[in-house]
Amino acid sequence: MARSKKTPLRKCVVTQEMYPKSQLIRVVRNKEGEVFVDESGKKNGRGAYVSKDVSVIERAEQQEVLNRHLKADVDPEIYQQLKAIIEGGS
Repeated sequence: MARSKKTPLRKCVVTQEMYPKSQLIRVVRNKEGEVFVDESGKKNGRGAYVSKDVSVIERAEQQEVLNRHLKADVDPEIYQQLKAIIEGGS
C-alpha cells in the first residue's frame, strides 16, 4: 500500500486557522534578533506563519501580531515584503 505523503499543516498566527504549509508565508526571528521573510521555510529561528492574503497581512500589521509572536519589533519593511510576495504570486 502506497501511503500518500501528509501535507504539513501550520497555523496562521493572525486567523488562527490551519492551512497547508504551502499556502502560508513564514516570518522568522533568528538568534541575533533579526526578523525576515523566509520563503524557503527552512531557516533557523522562531517562525510565525501568515496566510497569503493581503488583508491578513494588513491585520497582522495593525494588531502587531508578529511582534508578539516573534517577541521582536517587526520592521514595516517586512510587511511590504509579504505583500509584494503575495501580489507577485511567488
